[in-house]
Amino acid sequence: MSDVVVVDYGAGNTRSVRAALSRLGRTSEVLSDPQAIRGAQFVVLPGVGSARSAMEHLNQTGAAEALRERFANGGPTLGICLGMQLALETSEEDGGVEGIGLLSGHVRRLHTERVPRLGWALVEPWGDAYYFAHSFAGESPDSVATSEGVTVAVQRGPFFGVQFHPEKSGAAGLDFLERCLSPA
Repeated sequence: MSDVVVVDYGAGNTRSVRAALSRLGRTSEVLSDPQAIRGAQFVVLPGVGSARSAMEHLNQTGAAEALRERFANGGPTLGICLGMQLALETSEEDGGVEGIGLLSGHVRRLHTERVPRLGWALVEPWGDAYYFAHSFAGESPDSVATSEGVTVAVQRGPFFGVQFHPEKSGAAGLDFLERCLSPA
């Protein structure tokens, strides 16, 4: 059995997430099987893709409900980029999409100087720079970190979500992933 289930929603950056996990000595599988998601030691809901098509796939496979059950039962889960956004209640992407609803909040199109927001940026209050690639961002009372005035990390209970891509953020990203995977 693998250490980590990377949720398959028909798109996403599963290859780079698995490569980062492998560099940390972790085994992983890409699955949408609800039973595997419920029972995994750790789950990653990856980034990249369309909110609508991702939610359609998660709903059709039963993975969305499995993620809700996992959250209710205290199963640790990391959402990356789109994965963080999907965990919120709604997104205005694709004309409006209902999310998984693990955390309160909504995803809105960025209204910043550069959209999409691409490249490295400092995350406060952590003081580390990470790699970003996004045109939408979450707004949530569960925000725990920002970058350039944008919410880039949310946390409630066993769910931690980040807007940046730790798997593409070099040593800082690997350190972040290792902390997420380590028992509290």
